[in-house]
Amino acid sequence: MMKNTILTETEDKMQKATEVLRQELVKIRTGKATTALLDGIKVDYYGSMVPLNQTANVSVGDIHTILVQPWDKSAIQAIDKAILASELGLNPISDGDVLRIPIPALNEERRKELVKLIKRFGEEGKIAIRNIRRDGNDQLKKAEKEEHLPEDERKRGEQEVQKLTDKYIKAIDDLLAHKEKEIMEV
Repeated sequence: MMKNTILTETEDKMQKATEVLRQELVKIRTGKATTALLDGIKVDYYGSMVPLNQTANVSVGDIHTILVQPWDKSAIQAIDKAILASELGLNPISDGDVLRIPIPALNEERRKELVKLIKRFGEEGKIAIRNIRRDGNDQLKKAEKEEHLPEDERKRGEQEVQKLTDKYIKAIDDLLAHKEKEIMEV
């Protein structure tokens, strides 16, 4: 493998690790309604587990309410059951055609717990980035040993891998700071 290929693969992996963290942070409830809260929910729809957004229209009614309008009215109980079973702590209210999901405000203690949780997710993301850096450097050393890469190119490659690492660690820090601010806002 040549240096550019190794660097491209390393950056792709770092980008994916950062995206995984971003996806996890979106799922954390901040007291504001967002359709992303329901992204991971699967509904038992005619014997198949189907993502919620494939069985209903999911929208935000106001800052504290998510609306779920099933395309098939007979699925409303299955959707209600799936949301209750999701461990999100949400209690849908059915009016026959639409499920209204109130998003309760967070108390101070819960906010602090959520901040600890996002920091743990952030640390896991940083560990993933560092592991990718190690793998990229190992690939550069292996390419040098197999005499496909001169030593000075390997060193330049390692410097570029470090720059990528710094870039994505900063991106993770920015994501965490934004989410923490969002959670702690009253």
